[in-house]
Amino acid sequence: MRFGIFMAPFHPVGQNPTLALERDLELIQHLDALGFDEAWVGEHHSAGYEIIASPEVFIAVAAERTKHIKLGTGVSSLPYHHPLMLADRMVLLDHLTRGRAMLGVGPGQLTSDAHMLGIPADRQRPRMEETLDAMMALLRGETVTMETEGFVLRDARLQLAPYSDPCFDIAVAASFSPTGARAAGKHGVGMLSIAATVSQGMDLLGHHWNMWEEIALEHGHVADRSKWRLVGPMHLAETREQAEKDVEYGIAEFSRYFTHILPAGPVQGDTPAEIIENNKRSGFAVIGTPDDAIAKLDELVEASDGGFGAFLFMANDWATPAAQKRSYELFAQYVMPRYQGQIDPPAQSCDWVTGSGSDFVNQAAHAIGKAIEDHAAERAAKQQPASS
Repeated sequence: MRFGIFMAPFHPVGQNPTLALERDLELIQHLDALGFDEAWVGEHHSAGYEIIASPEVFIAVAAERTKHIKLGTGVSSLPYHHPLMLADRMVLLDHLTRGRAMLGVGPGQLTSDAHMLGIPADRQRPRMEETLDAMMALLRGETVTMETEGFVLRDARLQLAPYSDPCFDIAVAASFSPTGARAAGKHGVGMLSIAATVSQGMDLLGHHWNMWEEIALEHGHVADRSKWRLVGPMHLAETREQAEKDVEYGIAEFSRYFTHILPAGPVQGDTPAEIIENNKRSGFAVIGTPDDAIAKLDELVEASDGGFGAFLFMANDWATPAAQKRSYELFAQYVMPRYQGQIDPPAQSCDWVTGSGSDFVNQAAHAIGKAIEDHAAERAAKQQPASS
């Protein structure tokens, strides 16, 4: 299993946005050093909370500051873009990052963004499908002529092939509607389950997989669980009490914002204490210890009815920057290795040695004693007078 973050980002208003963006970049550097695999960066244009307008620009800066972590648009809102222009930018980014770029796509989460662009909310998903159809053809090297209500292409083609062979990773966002699973199956790409830990979203995981698999088969593709990424919020500390105290910093502001984004926000309540108590009942976010994170991941594996390729933290400002970094450190130290085959070999080797009783200690003592005796014998031999 791979691990990463899904960074909208969520920054409360009333603070310096330049510094908030700098902290986002520093966090990705921190995750790169900790061995996280992926970071997906959002695109939003209104509400003042999710303040990255161009994930491609942000990724270009982050790529210069990191070494290993892959960087994706999480997600590019396809109805807002001309398919040739977005495909062109992503191919360029693929070259500039030497294959570390990824493309996540969706219809656009904020209907306020669509409103400003004159796009009816009920047209966002159909326009996403049309744009994705065109982009996938372009990325395959085809020449595309196509006209829709959102864009026109005439003899359009890319002047560069992707750096990645045959193409960079592509994933479609899926939450409650069937759009994401249908598009992933049709085009043979991955899926980003954004609302995986919401009760309704978790109930739909198996359904989305079956739909993805069925439609992929219809179009000559094979649904690949390694390309399935599940997203959910977590904040970890050494104890549950400390984790709950940490999130008092910002969880209420997040809740107030989120109630205006989704019809029924997953983080309900007016005060931190009320929100934390409601969360315990809903199970939306892990606010606890590494053991709690392990329990949630096991629950998600079971709900997915066969497993998935990656889990992504929903990054947020519930806790202070220092507490956030500590949370990711605890996850990397105690949770990630359990799902990456790194726990058992050291433990088995340790058990073998510590279970040997005094055997290895006695051998070491014997070896030391013999070295002392050999040295003494050698010195004594050198001190004997030479025979006449």
